[in-house]
Amino acid sequence: MTAVPDFAARRPQWVLGTTGMVWLALLGVVAAGAAVAGLNGHNLLSTANVVDMLTRSSLLGFVAIGQTLVILCRSLDLSVGYVMALCSVVAATTMAGDPSRLVLGIVAVVVVAGLIGLVNGLIITKLKVNAFIATLGMGLIIKGYLDTRYAGPVGQVPEAFQAFGYTRIGFIPLSTAVMLAAAVAAVLFLRWSRTGYHMYAVGGDADVARMSGIRVDRPVLAAHVLCSIAAGVAGLLIASRFGTGSTLVYDGGYDLESIAAVVLGGTFLLGGRGGVAGTVAGVLILAVLDSVFNVLQVDPFWKDVLRGAIVITAVAIYARRRTDRPLSRPRFAGGGAAPPAAAGGDPPPPVPAAREGGRTA
Repeated sequence: MTAVPDFAARRPQWVLGTTGMVWLALLGVVAAGAAVAGLNGHNLLSTANVVDMLTRSSLLGFVAIGQTLVILCRSLDLSVGYVMALCSVVAATTMAGDPSRLVLGIVAVVVVAGLIGLVNGLIITKLKVNAFIATLGMGLIIKGYLDTRYAGPVGQVPEAFQAFGYTRIGFIPLSTAVMLAAAVAAVLFLRWSRTGYHMYAVGGDADVARMSGIRVDRPVLAAHVLCSIAAGVAGLLIASRFGTGSTLVYDGGYDLESIAAVVLGGTFLLGGRGGVAGTVAGVLILAVLDSVFNVLQVDPFWKDVLRGAIVITAVAIYARRRTDRPLSRPRFAGGGAAPPAAAGGDPPPPVPAAREGGRTA
């Protein structure tokens, strides 16, 4: 019997996966940024700067977590910035400054955001419209509604709810703690739930997933609903910080910035590989860079140029790592077991589960 190459045995133990590389890069960015700021007479790691970095990361973090889910399914959502703006208005107008309506406002945001995500998913899966066009169109519809109905800040949130945006636990903002809790929940969802498992399968190869008995529309629908809800939570955070609904949030560029954070975090833009843990590190890298640029008073133009260059460099490194993997893989390994992971990268996404009688085994 022909010997099967053991790719896993060839992989050095010190080689990190993509997620490990991103977190190591985060440490490097923090160290380099602190050194550069120190040479210019500033302390990047002062309490005020750390709080500012974590505060920046919380808002983008919610959006990027949801964006990760849709990208894993080989989809995309460009409506998240508009959903944030709409949900901040829904929260502020529903609460109307009344503490007794706080829960009603939160529920209204979740319902509205979930419905938008459901419509996005149905347009993509049932009408077969490209995700880029479908979500961009939805965003423009929301923008038109907001521009027509509202000329500026609207509504009011109760003072008790504003604590969500400004309360700190030690030096960690409450919003950041909630964002990290959401990230942990998303990691567990992707790792242990059937729907999360199917998201990887559909993103890896929708045709193979379909032939394995997976209804490929359902993971995509779930991803878009969860992505919009995550953007809705970010809208709640905006309302809590401003005290009112903000209709101009969609100009903040959170749609493209969330995609940049996801890609910087090592998630493959064509789906099927990556995860939320890397996305959180990508969000933190962008937050640290913003703080460094602000401390050094870098011109906004060069700030965008440098951030873009860093994202491109990171993606090029990830692509090179995938290209360097062995091209030949055994068809069978050890009596039919799945082939081991290739050298130099993360383990491959899970293969769709076997089926018995039309149901997942």
